[in-house]
Amino acid sequence: MPLSAPPLGLYVHIPWCVRKCPYCDFNSHASAESLPEAAYVDALLADLDLDAPRIGSRGLETVFIGGGTPSLFSPAAIARLLTGISERLACAPDMEVTLEANPGTLETGKFEGFRLAGVNRLSIGVQSFDNAGLEQLGRIHGADAAIAAAHQAKACGFERLNLDLMFGLPGQSLGNALADINTAIALQPSHLSFYQLTLEPNTLFHEHPPSLPEDERIWEMQQACRQALISAGFDQYEVSAWARNGDHCRHNLNYWQFGDYLGIGAGAHGKLTDPATGRISRYWRIKHPRTYLAAAGATGTVGGESAVSEAELPFEFLMNHLRLRAGFTLPLFEARTGLSVECLDEPLRQCIGEGLLEQDGNRIYCTDRGWNFLDNVLEMLM
Repeated sequence: MPLSAPPLGLYVHIPWCVRKCPYCDFNSHASAESLPEAAYVDALLADLDLDAPRIGSRGLETVFIGGGTPSLFSPAAIARLLTGISERLACAPDMEVTLEANPGTLETGKFEGFRLAGVNRLSIGVQSFDNAGLEQLGRIHGADAAIAAAHQAKACGFERLNLDLMFGLPGQSLGNALADINTAIALQPSHLSFYQLTLEPNTLFHEHPPSLPEDERIWEMQQACRQALISAGFDQYEVSAWARNGDHCRHNLNYWQFGDYLGIGAGAHGKLTDPATGRISRYWRIKHPRTYLAAAGATGTVGGESAVSEAELPFEFLMNHLRLRAGFTLPLFEARTGLSVECLDEPLRQCIGEGLLEQDGNRIYCTDRGWNFLDNVLEMLM
């Protein structure tokens, strides 16, 4: 089956934070008093110069500036970055440009500047509106600051606003979780990322686990909060993503639909499809900011690259697509993987037979039961 080039996004990683949170397993580092903004933007654009020949004239649909805490950078640095991107790549007229921000006073004072720089979607890392919960998570902001940040973002003209929230926090009750959701709903964001706290390897919480609610209590939180979001008009289009009025995160949607993306910055990952050779590859940059900056402008910023094997392709595709409520279509599977759908016949038949997946014409998607036990579905599909 011939491969076709999927939509293209760009992920930009800015690795510095004020303080490393105990649950965080991202490539983030506590910042010095001053950040090397100019040198880092130079390095990012040098990465882009190296990557641009690999995509030819393909247009860029989305940019996601994540971290770390990208809002620690000045609006001027973000403006120079976005200008540099537009000078190097063909950017879609309606390109989505997302920037992650924290609710601290230092960051909220820059919101207007970020919007003028070209950011049109803001994602604020709230995590909780409960001060005790925030303290347990090691966050440096309080509930009042989180609420003020959402108001400030709207006052600055950000119509596309995401709030990040967690549930299943240390000591959290069902009432606490519902209070968080209801506070978020009252702030009228266009999008909510709502996900369970997990204890990831190489984090302080993994080494010194806090006392988390029992699985039964976490399930109750998830279901009660889900109902509150549905009642408020939010659509759960992905396992942990909720949108109102169709305001899906286009960048993340491209990940889940097995799209392509460039990755620039310390520790960033990318995925590229080459229809001419039939090769789908993943690559990644070296992780530590100091080492990354020292290698700026050279292929030495690439930490490694590997082709996705034919044996891995079905699982890679399904692992992402089945997170989506809409699932996937069989023709899209063939276009994005270059494989015949016949390789899926037996595992799909088994999952459909057990009530985990459903088929409607060419579309395959999880049933409610399958979505709630997605890991089991993926194990069967392997």
